[in-house]
Amino acid sequence: MTDAIVPPAEDAVEPRYSPLHEVHVAAGASFTDFAGWRMPVRYSSDLQEHHAVRTAAGLFDLSHMAEIAVVGPGAGAFLDHALAGTLSTIAVGRAKYSLLLADKGGIIDDLVVYRLDEHDFLVVANAGNRDAAFSALATRAHDFDVTVDDESDDTALIAIQGPEAVGVLDELITRDRLAPDAPLSELRYYRVLQGTFDDAPVLIARTGYTGEDGFELYIDNETAPLLWQSLAEAGAPRGVVPAGLASRDTLRLEAGMPLYGHELGLDTKPAQAGLGRVVDASKASFIGREGVAASDDARVLVGLTLEGRRAARAEYSVVDGAGAVVGVVTSGALSPTLGHPVAMAYVEPASSAVGTVLGVDVRGTVIPATVVALPFYKRS
Repeated sequence: MTDAIVPPAEDAVEPRYSPLHEVHVAAGASFTDFAGWRMPVRYSSDLQEHHAVRTAAGLFDLSHMAEIAVVGPGAGAFLDHALAGTLSTIAVGRAKYSLLLADKGGIIDDLVVYRLDEHDFLVVANAGNRDAAFSALATRAHDFDVTVDDESDDTALIAIQGPEAVGVLDELITRDRLAPDAPLSELRYYRVLQGTFDDAPVLIARTGYTGEDGFELYIDNETAPLLWQSLAEAGAPRGVVPAGLASRDTLRLEAGMPLYGHELGLDTKPAQAGLGRVVDASKASFIGREGVAASDDARVLVGLTLEGRRAARAEYSVVDGAGAVVGVVTSGALSPTLGHPVAMAYVEPASSAVGTVLGVDVRGTVIPATVVALPFYKRS
């Protein structure tokens, strides 16, 4: 990742900027290029921001994510057809994690789907897959009474993650700045409330990508800086800090959450990634159904803990006791919370059992590694 802002090359595509960009510049953020966006990679230090999320809370700008509205009488049936899970049966105010599959069963993207009303759904896709996800959904909608609209350019997304997050939102409610349409106490995990912030419509979702309790707030671009400032001011006495993509990556790794382009991709079948439960095989048909099964010898995703302090990185080889390559690392880091290196890797089924002792080739040195159950970290 790049630590500082650098001008694009003359022939490069002009980067996109978050509606909160000037707020980040004023806060002294370092930036990186991510999926065509200039996004904060850190404000102070990766470790400080990581620990703040685990002990207090971190404030993240996720405005690069894609928001796709699916609306109409056929919305539920359409999503059942277009995605691997069953979305038509989730209640209004609920959210569900799902997968958008290619015809051959590979993963185009992993998504979160919110049901806002009977015929009104919001699909949130990864920034790097915005075009692919929207194109696939729009194409699959042709035979359904539904409209599919990309609302990403008009939507900002702010996340506050950590044990103090609920207290910060309660403070804004007490100040009459934030007004959800139901008590915050009723907003449980993977649920969403509609409301207002200073009279601007806002969605308040109890979802996240860090392994901690927290919220993701969807709001218009114009109001986003004021919402960020209000969250930061209410959170400062509680130890809340702004956090960048670097800490977000180590947090999600500790929580065993897959990242598209690392653990997930078009060459990955859901069961390989431990996501077989996301696929509703009881549905008569959905895109990707015929190719979703993985072969018996396909590599599967596992967690690894390494000895010492040297971290495994993506694309490092995983070897067995005889030195034969049996897999490859997809993500790895020295865990700030646990104090030792952790990694996720795809390995051959015969090497995937918890407790299996393997090795990771770290620049020519084989570091002992043990297969462990995911996640590495789980909040109490």
